[in-house]
Amino acid sequence: MDNSHKIKELTSIYRGVLEHIDDNPSREGLIKTPERVAKALDFLTHGYKVDPDSIINQAIFHEEYSEMVIVKDIEVYSMCEHHMLPFFGKAHIAYIPNGKIVGLSKIPRVVDAYARRLQVQERLCVEIRDCIERTLNPKGVAVVMDCAHMCMQM
Repeated sequence: MDNSHKIKELTSIYRGVLEHIDDNPSREGLIKTPERVAKALDFLTHGYKVDPDSIINQAIFHEEYSEMVIVKDIEVYSMCEHHMLPFFGKAHIAYIPNGKIVGLSKIPRVVDAYARRLQVQERLCVEIRDCIERTLNPKGVAVVMDCAHMCMQM
């Protein structure tokens, strides 16, 4: 997908932001900053372009396994929707299969798909849980996150 038009528009906006905070976007250290920030924001929010359900649906296997499946220490990187500052940490996800399991590598990809959107940690947990419930219909699912929020720590 060509998003060069979006990058150009964001670059212009960030050039204006630099001017509004009384800095000079033409000075040597800032010349390429607006474009870098535009590209970074595009990457940090690429989750809007991803369908998390399709990630899981690519690797569902029918299996009569009924013990808890746990995927721990999944790295989470997101941005607070209130301040557009990062929050990051670890997610731990558990589910009890109900005749279907998913390839374990898909769980971190689902986490990333939802995390790469403007978020609040609480909704992020719910969206991941709901995706697993919709696609696998497990007997139960739990999502726990421990994150550091730069909007609070800075």
